Amino acid sequence: MLRTRIKRLAAQHERASERLADIETSIASLGDEDILDLADIFKDMPETALNDIVQAEMTRRDISL
Repeated sequence: MLRTRIKRLAAQHERASERLADIETSIASLGDEDILDLADIFKDMPETALNDIVQAEMTRRDISL
């Protein structure tokens, strides 16, 4: 029973990690205007994971709102 649970949790973790990587890749592939649009959407929610990803991408590209 415990091994099954551990395997299930490991699989869930793997899927979540893959999904997060896909989201980060999708954001990185956006154009500058779309990145700025996302930043504008999340500017009032500064403590969200998406805002963190968008801000990191804006910093990498040296763009700001």
